[in-house]
Order: sequence, then C-alpha cells, then structure tokens
Amino acid sequence: MKDLKRAVQFILSREVRLYQNTARSKDFHFNVHPSVSQAVAQNKPVVALESTIITHGMPYPHNLSTAKEVEAIVRAEGATPATIGVVGGEICVGLSSDQLDRLARSKRPLKVSRRDLPYAVSKGLSGGTTVSATMIAAHRAGIPVFVTGGIGGVHRDGQNNLTELGRTPIAVVSAGVKSILDIGRTLEFLETQGVCVATYGESKDFPAFFTPNSGFTSACNVRNPSEAAELIASALSLGLQSGLLIAVPIPEEHAAAGHQIQEAVQTAVTAVSSEGITGRDVTPFILQKVNELTQGKSLQANIALIHNNAKVGSQIACALSKQMSEKRLKSQAQHPGKPPNDSEVFGQTNPGSVCQSFGGVGRNIADSLSRLEKTPLFISATGADANSDAVFNHCKHLNTSGVARLEKQNTATYCAVINDNGELSLGLGDMDIHQQITEHYVSQFEKQISSATLVCLDGNIPVSTINYVCSLAGKHNLNIWYEPTDAEKACKPFLSDAWKSLSYSSPNLAELCMMNKTLGLPFPHPSRLRVLVKKAHYLMVAKVVVVVVPELPTSLEEILTVAVALSRPLLENLHCLVVTLGPDGVLLCGQHEAGSVDLQPRKQKGKRQLCALHYPALTVTPEETMNVSGAGDSLAGALMAGILQKKDTDSCVRMGLLAARMSLSSPHPISPTLTLDSVDPGKVQAPKWPTPGLVWLD
Repeated sequence: MKDLKRAVQFILSREVRLYQNTARSKDFHFNVHPSVSQAVAQNKPVVALESTIITHGMPYPHNLSTAKEVEAIVRAEGATPATIGVVGGEICVGLSSDQLDRLARSKRPLKVSRRDLPYAVSKGLSGGTTVSATMIAAHRAGIPVFVTGGIGGVHRDGQNNLTELGRTPIAVVSAGVKSILDIGRTLEFLETQGVCVATYGESKDFPAFFTPNSGFTSACNVRNPSEAAELIASALSLGLQSGLLIAVPIPEEHAAAGHQIQEAVQTAVTAVSSEGITGRDVTPFILQKVNELTQGKSLQANIALIHNNAKVGSQIACALSKQMSEKRLKSQAQHPGKPPNDSEVFGQTNPGSVCQSFGGVGRNIADSLSRLEKTPLFISATGADANSDAVFNHCKHLNTSGVARLEKQNTATYCAVINDNGELSLGLGDMDIHQQITEHYVSQFEKQISSATLVCLDGNIPVSTINYVCSLAGKHNLNIWYEPTDAEKACKPFLSDAWKSLSYSSPNLAELCMMNKTLGLPFPHPSRLRVLVKKAHYLMVAKVVVVVVPELPTSLEEILTVAVALSRPLLENLHCLVVTLGPDGVLLCGQHEAGSVDLQPRKQKGKRQLCALHYPALTVTPEETMNVSGAGDSLAGALMAGILQKKDTDSCVRMGLLAARMSLSSPHPISPTLTLDSVDPGKVQAPKWPTPGLVWLD
C-alpha cells in the first residue's frame, strides 16, 4: 500500500480484528486443525469442545469413547467438531485421533485454565482445557459456539470460568451450573459480568446439570436452534465483548435419576470436608464419589447430557451459520457495493471473486522489464513446494536462473483482499523465506551484478545482503535502484553508509519520511507527530506492528512541499528520487538539465543543480480500476526500461504512467498485455498527457 493515510485508516479499521483472527493459525504456540480452519474460512458451522472432560471428567476408557461419540454427534448434525486441548505445549484447536488418545491415557494431565496457559506452553506440557481456556482458544480461532457439560461457578472451582464469560464473546452451550455449586450466587455473578443467560426450551427454569430445575430461573429462554442463533447473532453484532450462556436441561429420560444423584452429591460434598479435599481436586473427587454411590448412574447421566448438549449446540451452530450467510446476501442485495459491517466480517467468509496472481516487488519489476524486452537476472528464493511450481510455470518469460529452490521452506505467499475501488483492504503475508536471500547466496552472482548497467534491490531482503550489494557499487561504479517495499523496510540501507552507494530510489511519502527519520533528520512539520503516535500506541496494544511516523499532509500543494524537503538531503548522494504519490502521480527529484530532471546515470559525483518535477497521474475511472497493488512496481519497471533505452525524461515517465495505468486495469500486478508498444507514448493515444509542473529549482 503506497498511501500512508489509507494504510493508517486500514489498520485502525475493523480489519485489524479480522487480521488477528485470520493470522492466528500461524501463531507459534497455537495450532488450528486444517479441517477446522477450512470450515471457519468457508463460514461453515464449527463447534468447539473442551477437553477437561477427557482428562479430569471421566475415567479411561469412558473419557475417550465419550469424546469420540461427541465429535461423531457434531458431524452427524452437519458441523465440524473442534476439540481443544494442550498437547506438548501447543494449544490445539481440533485434536487428531492420536492426540485424543494421548490425553485420555494421560496419568497426571494438567488442568489448564486461563492462568495455566502460559505455564503449560512454556514447559511443553499437555493437559485438558477448562471452560475458560477453551473459550479463549475458540474465540481466537473464530468459533462462536462452544459446547460443554456444565460450567464452574461460585465457591467450587473458583470464578475463572464466569469471569471469562464476561470478557469473551462466545456462546457457551451447557447443562447449566453444576449442582455442587451455589447456583443462585453464580447467576448473580454472571449478571454483574453482563452475561446473557437463556434456558433452551419452553421454560425459563435454569437447569442444574443432573436435574432440569435448580429452583432458579434464567433471564430468558430460546425455544429452538433458530431462536438461539438469532440471540447469538444479535450479541455478536452489538460488539458487547461478553459471552452468552445457553443452559440445556438434561434429557427427560435421564432426569428421573436426578433425585438419587442429588442425594449422592450432598453425601460427596460432606466427604470433601472430612477428607480434606481442596482446590481444583474437589470437582473430580465429587464426580468420582457420586459415580460410586449411584453405581454408575451419574456417569450415564453425565454422558447423556453431554451427548444432548453436543446435538443442541451443533444445531445452533448450523442455524447461526445459515442466518449469517443469509444476512450477508440480503445486505449485499439491498446495498450493492457496500462493504459488510463488523458482524459480517469478523471470523466469517464474505462473497467475492478469487484470482491467483504472482507478485513480490522484485518479481514484479523483473516481470515488467522482461515484458519490455529487457533480460534481467532475477535473484531470489522460493520453497520447493506447489506454490513455487506455479510461480516458475507463470514466470517462464523471466530469467529465473538466480532463484534458489529451498527444501523445508515456504514460498513467499501474500493474500490480498481488494475492495470495490481496487484498493487493498487487507493483506496477509508469509515472507520468512526472504531471509534466505543471504549475502553468501547473492555473492555467487557477483560477476553478473558487477557488469550490470542497473541493479535493483527491494526492501524484503536482509540488511546484510543490501550492504553487500551496495559495497559492490563502490568497486564497480554500479547504479543501484532501491525499492523500499514498505515504510518499515525503507530504513534498511540507511542504517549505515550503504545508502550513499544508491543511485535511485522509488519511495512513497511514508517511506521517504522513514528514510529521513533513520538518518536523524527532522520532519518538516514535527507538531504533527503526536496524533499518529497515539494511534500507534493503540495498535501496539492490539498486537499490530506499525511504524511510527509523523502524520503526512493531505493537500497536493503541501504533499509536494514536504516531499521536496525530505528529498533534498538524500540527493547529496542519490542521483534521483522517484517519489510515488498514488492518484496524485509522481514527483521526480534530481539533477536538472535545461529545467528537467536528468534520469540518465551520472558519470561522477559532485556539486549539482537540483530540481523537482511533478507529473500528474493518467486518469483511470473507478469502473476501470481492478487493483492498485502493482501500479508502483509497473511504474518503476517501465521507468527503468526507459532509462536503459536512454530515452529522455518525459518519455521515461510517460512509459511509467502508461504501465501503471495498465496495472490498475488488470487483476494482476503486472499486466500480461504489457509490451513496449503498449507503453510507447508515440503509439498510445492518451486522453490528455499530463503536463509536468516545476516544483523546485536550485
């Protein structure tokens, strides 16, 4: 994204939360099973399931068989089960059969609540997640419905589950509150936490795990999956950030045993005190004691209510998925072109068209030059995977002999969401492989680099590699073009004197600002710094990395003034700066000849007269614009092609503007129809060639 203002607005918008939600499967300690991530991405119903019922709720093998039965029930209802647990220090959303068996057979598994997650992860431990920890993981994975047996509450097990309900927006389907707890005070506590409590069925009677009536009532009731889904959807759309509790009474055929079980519960509670049982050992002890006293009837009832909860929860998840999909379709029909609201975006998939294209700044520029009849050597790295196969197949017109294919590495992949205006709304990238483009690897091509007329570096490669190539410039009088890629990476050559070996650079205003900041140069309007710093603090809390730079101007006159002021100190060493201004065109800053910037490489450094020329962009209508992700790279590639052909400045810039316009009208960063003829100013009829304006002259 080349416009900082749009970038800041984007980061501060609702897509920050979508970004966090989508990127979570790449978290080092957080693993989402492919079946779960795919279902979430496709807006299919998913049901989260806790795992303390496996590790602490039942003895083996009942725990394992129950877990598998519950997952089978969820699948039978048309939803995807996502049993959550901690295995070897990794928080797993969706356990494999082997992982289920491992937890079920564990001799001394950890009981993992919110407070225990850091410890379990840091020590590489395994354990079952409680309601609180399961809610955290489910919400993190974008799953809105979670099914459990019964929740904890006041006095027994502490209040951690209740607190989690007050701060995590997820619907918990359970058999109410365990009868060994103080149900009245538990409901009062839930009310103070802002948790909506509803009984599932015709009555508002609040169930107590083994019995359908605890003597207390819920605030409301939902009679069927559709009503429950409407309640959940309303809560999510309001953005209250608190959860819901949907209490499902035990099936009638098992409720008859409730009286006997309740008596056994009271006996077990008395035994807790007499035997000195405390803390988190209380609940497992009581459940085991009750099972013994009822000769297994409590275990049967426990399994039955869990099965019933899974069935009801799955039906609710399916109804919710259906309602959300219908709502989006209806909204789009009523408001075509209008982006969905937060409730429609968060954790959901939105209708649109999908197009695979091949990008990357270096690849884009190499692609552009190749289509303009140059033969650049493209030096980069990919994984030895299906994505790299697709890249090499698409780039047969490039000289890719300098591209390494590395085992056990992922090919750089970027997912871009483009809105109706062709602008980038959301971008997610897996770019770690760029670190493999090392100084050692690039040094294999020193002969080719040293004899090149022009060398282009992009900001994705490591600082050490940039410094190495810049060091060759002094030895072989090379002309190096630096494409900063983004504001965060713009600083790389400027961390040392390497930048003094650059000849060209094509930053946008934000990247140009970062270059100056890295050199310790003042910003022209320092009073503007505070606004963006405050926003950046919010973003850091939201765990989004953002580069803190001054707020940039919005009027064209002020933009040009600031760009010139930022360019002047860099031109003491650089030959030319091509400042890209998005829809405002391009600003050329450099040595002037007869009132125009001289783009051709200079023979030697020395005192020069400088000027800046502003070229407005060619007009592209909103209807013609398909995306803006490759316009800057197309501009740079065509400019380079013009320079290599020794064309005059006006011709070079017009070539660049034509290439940028073609990119804007194409779904691909570099238009497949790009040719020399298509950017030849003498052969292409432009609506009106923009007249360059002289902004500055020394």
